[in-house]
Amino acid sequence: MGYSAIIYHYFILFYAVFFMSGAIYGTFVPVYLDYIGYSKSEIGILMSLGPFVAIIAQPFWGITSDRARSKNFVLQILFLASIFIMALFPLSRNFYYLIAVITLFTFFQTSTGPISDAITLEYLSETNQKFGPIRMAGTIGYAVMSVIAGWFVQRYIGSIFILNIAVMFLAFVIVFKLPVVKGHQFGKEKVSIWKLFSDKNLVLLMVFNFLVQTTLGFYYTYFPIYFRQIGGNNELLGWAYFISAMSEIPFLLYADKILERIGTRGALIGASGVAAIRWLIISLFQNAYLVLPFQLLHGLIFIVLYYSMATYINQEVPKELRASGQTMNNLIGMGISRIVGSLLGGFLSDTYGIKAVFFYNSLLAFAVGLIFGYIFFRKIGR
Repeated sequence: MGYSAIIYHYFILFYAVFFMSGAIYGTFVPVYLDYIGYSKSEIGILMSLGPFVAIIAQPFWGITSDRARSKNFVLQILFLASIFIMALFPLSRNFYYLIAVITLFTFFQTSTGPISDAITLEYLSETNQKFGPIRMAGTIGYAVMSVIAGWFVQRYIGSIFILNIAVMFLAFVIVFKLPVVKGHQFGKEKVSIWKLFSDKNLVLLMVFNFLVQTTLGFYYTYFPIYFRQIGGNNELLGWAYFISAMSEIPFLLYADKILERIGTRGALIGASGVAAIRWLIISLFQNAYLVLPFQLLHGLIFIVLYYSMATYINQEVPKELRASGQTMNNLIGMGISRIVGSLLGGFLSDTYGIKAVFFYNSLLAFAVGLIFGYIFFRKIGR
């Protein structure tokens, strides 16, 4: 096995382990907060804190990565800090204590994903290797850990913190095996992050991504609670997320060919349409077992948005701003959108119920696809 093949396998291992952390935190922290007695609006406030912090953290760490001697070193710092803060999480159930811990955790953890993508995509563009199989490893890791964590949480809710620390530490260790990718502004003239917004096509795609991701932000925070309301338990919830994660594999196997055929705009519009259908189905079905099969639709929503935007930025943004571009996209598409989806969704859910808000999300996703589809194809026509 050649050197490049060995490195490629290290990337696969890294993504598999790294995405396990997201399965634990994103899926079961809302369950933990519900378990210790917080209302839906309070959970919405706590879960939206992270995206608020990301408004400052992600541009900061993106700029830091582009200007550092190596992006890898910055990523290692982020993992170490996240591990330490996660250990503090279960020490108190006080609302203000949780505000402080979640704020600190997110300041470091929220940028690990986009900086990992920046390192990976830049290396792959130099070696002409595909990102799909590597990202697919992340999907499989997420799916497997969803089931494992669901089994543990059903028996001991505090196990989410132990599991998260373990997988983040393993990811930190694997970073030492990845090739060093330098910051392209190190020792050179600094380029402002605001230059990204001079690209009108990128701005339009980010706005579209933000609106659809807002509906996903509501889903990630409130689906675990809603799923239990309609008869599911934590173990079955783990299987629900296993199905949704594994559903990403078909797209990832053919992602590059799909994007070559229909383009980034076509992929995003398609994801919006599938999201509209999925939220409508969830709002109509009141049985956990009936909802399970439709978790397969997840594979045509989030991963399509994520992969399309990440590859577009790596191809179209100047190399001096690629880490900044990834973190800024992550901030808007999976940060600010989560604030709106989580915080506003919490208040709407307390007023109208989670079921009704899923229906409103269906209308929003449909309207976004329709409006932006008209804008995109009008531009193509011109």
